[in-house]
Amino acid sequence: MQTSNRILDDLARVANGAISTLVGIKNEIDALVRQRIERLLNDADVVPREEFDAVKAMAAKARTEQERLEIRIAGLEARLGVKPAAGTAKPAAKARKSAARKKKPATAKTAARKKKPAARRSPGKG
Repeated sequence: MQTSNRILDDLARVANGAISTLVGIKNEIDALVRQRIERLLNDADVVPREEFDAVKAMAAKARTEQERLEIRIAGLEARLGVKPAAGTAKPAAKARKSAARKKKPATAKTAARKKKPAARRSPGKG
């Protein structure tokens, strides 16, 4: 009976040693993969998420400030009776409203213009 226990004990020790070795190998592989990925990201010059979020917030703030200033300039021009310059863009909110009002349902002529066939290619070129 003791011989079978000794064999089982030896098998258990070998199994424990193999498992601990596999865990060590797994940890080493994880560390190597992590290093490779970090090196690839550093070489690729990827922007960190925090910096991206900061720039995104700055851009949103700049856009709202620009729209506010456009509305203010339009109000000042209206008060002075000056027509806006030809290249001056309308404030975004007013531009969206006026574009929505200008849309008309398609007529037969506009539908025919939209269905114009594409330019033909010469037979030799593909």
